[in-house]
Amino acid sequence: MKNRKSWITFILLLTFTMILSACGNNNESDSANKDKEQEASLLQEIKDRGVMKVGVMGTYQPYNFLNEKKEMDGFDVDIAKEVAKRLGVEAEFVAQEFSGMIAGLQAEKFDVVVSQMTITDERQEQMDFSDPYITNHVKVIVQEGNNSITTVEDFKGKNIGVGLGTNDETYLRTELLPKVGEFNIMAYDDVITSLKDLDAGRIDATINNMYALKPVVESSGFKIKAVGEPIKSDQAGIATRKGNEEFISEVNRILGEMKEDGTYNEIFVKWFDEEPQA
Repeated sequence: MKNRKSWITFILLLTFTMILSACGNNNESDSANKDKEQEASLLQEIKDRGVMKVGVMGTYQPYNFLNEKKEMDGFDVDIAKEVAKRLGVEAEFVAQEFSGMIAGLQAEKFDVVVSQMTITDERQEQMDFSDPYITNHVKVIVQEGNNSITTVEDFKGKNIGVGLGTNDETYLRTELLPKVGEFNIMAYDDVITSLKDLDAGRIDATINNMYALKPVVESSGFKIKAVGEPIKSDQAGIATRKGNEEFISEVNRILGEMKEDGTYNEIFVKWFDEEPQA
């Protein structure tokens, strides 16, 4: 009788274990299906909505800025508009300080970032990126009368301005400081303020690329200059939340199409007065 009860108990335990295993497999299957649905959802959601929400700084001429009509304008803006057009939707722009750009994207404040978001290994762990749509060469920028700073090796003991949360800030803190020696990093939410401080002598130098520098200098009359050879080159891509490979694939197809039919070149020349480098 005891053996019979033990046998029945064993059968019940075995059956219960099999049920739990089946439930676990179903849950894993449901989770996998959910991930696939989420992957495809952004592209379809944008098309259903008829609008692609785009995060931009809005203070980074000539990439993205408010023009005289108080409309978002610039190279990034034209690229985003053309991508949206070829998706069959409108582009809606959301201004966001760069330091909060990734958080804004993760919080679904916007669908994509088209705001000179440099592609880095660290950011690729947080976001999905399209193929690069521009390469920027970064140089040292100083006051016109400053001949004591010609390379980054001259930064030691100086006050150096940089965009808050940018790839340039990471470069200064993680690569340059250990190599050059101590210097003071002053982070700014926008480029114009950093250049104002440079012009006024509140900082000794900053780093930025020539495309961003030229229109600000021309419109403001700042007495500043770029010196030396480029210290690094960065590639920017269109960024979105992780798990949206289908959307990124479609964006890459569109970017390739834009380059093939000459639209990309037209946008580039419009904002930079030169052909893009091969």
